[in-house]
Amino acid sequence: MEYDPIKKYLGSFFNRNRYLRILFYQLLDLLLLRAWYIRRELKSWKRANPGPRKILDAGSGFGQYTYRLANLSEEYRVKAVDVKEEQIEDCNSFISKTRVSGRVVFQVADLTTFSESNEFDLILSVDVMEHIEEDVLVFKNLCSSLVQGGMLLISTPSDQGGSDARHDEDHSFIGEHVRNGYGVEEIEQKLTLAGFSSVETRYSYGRPGKISWKLSMKYPVLLLGISRLFILIIPFYYLLVYPFCFFLNLLDVNRMHKSGTGLIVKAIKQDRIK
Repeated sequence: MEYDPIKKYLGSFFNRNRYLRILFYQLLDLLLLRAWYIRRELKSWKRANPGPRKILDAGSGFGQYTYRLANLSEEYRVKAVDVKEEQIEDCNSFISKTRVSGRVVFQVADLTTFSESNEFDLILSVDVMEHIEEDVLVFKNLCSSLVQGGMLLISTPSDQGGSDARHDEDHSFIGEHVRNGYGVEEIEQKLTLAGFSSVETRYSYGRPGKISWKLSMKYPVLLLGISRLFILIIPFYYLLVYPFCFFLNLLDVNRMHKSGTGLIVKAIKQDRIK
């Protein structure tokens, strides 16, 4: 199905004022299992990286991760880029009304051409690479944009049922995806080819996470795809299912999975000259 119209509808619903927008971000943090993984990795990175840092949100979308990054520390400066001009304008309008406005800038950019040499200590890419055909080119640009020792943190579907596709001939649940997911070896090889010298990959969305995703995301999105009127009953739906989803998310994020429909990837740019 086409997911973008659903996202636009939800965005417009919660974009009536900045408080609703922040509430929307908080709801996404609670519902989306990938947000649980990203939150944990960012806390770990922050402990190892005190002081002033520059961060890039590569493919910022709604801006929820940009907002989280800016709130990690008053010493962090965040640039957020996305290819969709209307989304960037919307995010700049929102962020200008918040207390982090002086630390964040949103900019229209295509990741296949965007590169700022040795500029960022951390680059975050959440559910972006499955939308881009020229992925190795993007990885090279992101590697070039990192300082030595900088980290690229990626969340993306895996080839073990990511995008709700079980076989190569299956269609992605999200119609905008150009690939159903990455294999561990595939993404590690591509990142190494792009210039990263250390890559660590782990599965997310194991058995508990897959059940949670269907309950908390797939079924509500399908309902909204049938009729926008379902937004009136979705709050009651979540009151019933979220406690169960919370427990499943907690199980998933605290386990090591032999397989899963998502990947969390950490790639480090290190100086090869010693």
